[in-house]
Amino acid sequence: MANDKKTLTTAFGAPVGDDLNSHTAGARGPVLMQDVHLLEKLGHFDRERIPERVVHAKGAGAYGYFECTADVSQYTRAGFLTKGKKTDVFARFSTVGGEKGSADAERDPRGFAVKFYTEEGNYDLVGNNTPVFFIRDPLKFPDFIHTQKRNPKTNLKDADMFWDFLSLTPESIHQVTVLFSDRGTPATYRNMNGYSSHTYLWYNAAGEKFWVQYHFKTDQGIKNFTRQEAAAMRSADPDHATRDLFQAIEQGDSPSWTLEMQIMPYEQGLNYRYDIFDITKVWPHADVPPIVIGKMVLNRNPENYFAEVEQAAFNPSNFVPGIAPSADKMLQGRLFSYHDTHIHRLGSNYHLIPVNSPKHRPEASYQRDGAMRVDNGGGSGPNYWPNSFNGPGPDPDVRAPFLPVEGVAGPQPYPHPNDDFEQAGALYSKVMTDEDRTNLVGNIVEHLAGAQRRIQLRQAAVFYKAHPEYGTRVAEGLGLPVEEVQRLAAMTSEERAKATAA
Repeated sequence: MANDKKTLTTAFGAPVGDDLNSHTAGARGPVLMQDVHLLEKLGHFDRERIPERVVHAKGAGAYGYFECTADVSQYTRAGFLTKGKKTDVFARFSTVGGEKGSADAERDPRGFAVKFYTEEGNYDLVGNNTPVFFIRDPLKFPDFIHTQKRNPKTNLKDADMFWDFLSLTPESIHQVTVLFSDRGTPATYRNMNGYSSHTYLWYNAAGEKFWVQYHFKTDQGIKNFTRQEAAAMRSADPDHATRDLFQAIEQGDSPSWTLEMQIMPYEQGLNYRYDIFDITKVWPHADVPPIVIGKMVLNRNPENYFAEVEQAAFNPSNFVPGIAPSADKMLQGRLFSYHDTHIHRLGSNYHLIPVNSPKHRPEASYQRDGAMRVDNGGGSGPNYWPNSFNGPGPDPDVRAPFLPVEGVAGPQPYPHPNDDFEQAGALYSKVMTDEDRTNLVGNIVEHLAGAQRRIQLRQAAVFYKAHPEYGTRVAEGLGLPVEEVQRLAAMTSEERAKATAA
């Protein structure tokens, strides 16, 4: 007789003991290669779409330059971050969840990726137009993205899928509040900010270490659509943001962004009041004031969209000396997943596609062959290291500082006391205007109305935990009993899930 309990398994039938927490070295990470469930899950997810990107499928891109305007040598040894230095860049902006044919004005985060063609190799920075994200562990990422796409039975967008996952994942509340504000429908790519979201490590020539976050602030000013304006634009011109960026650059109106950095000393970061490796949190500017370090200008359109925008591949594991990853679990997952995706989508030699190739330091590696190898493949030189035939060798001077790890290995949640609701509540009550709050609630009610009532109640309770007025207004907009929302809000996440199960 079959076991009535449904047990999650790997693709080969092995039971899975934890599908919410990646294996890490100690509770704060980093993520371990021994997490075969994570690698299987991300590897399969990376190959779910052919040949379209799984996420960020529709986008626009342009070339330009970044100029460093401040002396940051006390923080990083990165050569392109020398005061007065200009570095060529390629930037790509995108929607996240929709297909290539989707409208630019959909409610969605916007991708904000920049490739710096430095003299020390390519440095790729991937981010969004929001400073936070929905989840903080990469094991949840394929599931999250599935809920943002289409129902596997109907092939239609599904409000139940969308809100069921989010309401069962309270860490998403901060990003959900940003997404359903008018910031979720930017007027153009030129009128939005870009954020690294992740925390990175900078280190200087003396080996001193600092935690940093990147903020690209638009010099054109923030401009967003209301949901009514976005709906009208989706009908009038589904490609409006792509058109706007191309035409602005074509007409000589080069958009620009000022790069501001939040920089925190190494030890301070480890003891900060929020977990700096938790991508669902921001560092309040009152604690860590941003400093201006440079400007990015986009001034040249691609000649061929497919060759330069569609085949552009941004890889967050592309670092240069002076910059390194942190133990942020989502970043750790991306270090594997992006490169893995590009190999699947573009081939093992995607780094030879001109838009992806390093311009100032040609490849000198022992990787050989593979489909579509378009150079001499290393010629007659050796294809192994060590060798005594004058092949390129490693340079110990460019190694990043060693970072300590500790603790037991296994699937572990973030150890920092996680108040998933505090920052979302502050955003609602202290940052937003009355008009912002009204638009936020209206945007949520319109979308959440398509979900089942039990899911509406659960999600309204999550909003209520962020701020009572927030949850109350959403409940009233949906015609839900506020008393029931309050009762659910007083429960733990597990109790709330059971109380609103199908």
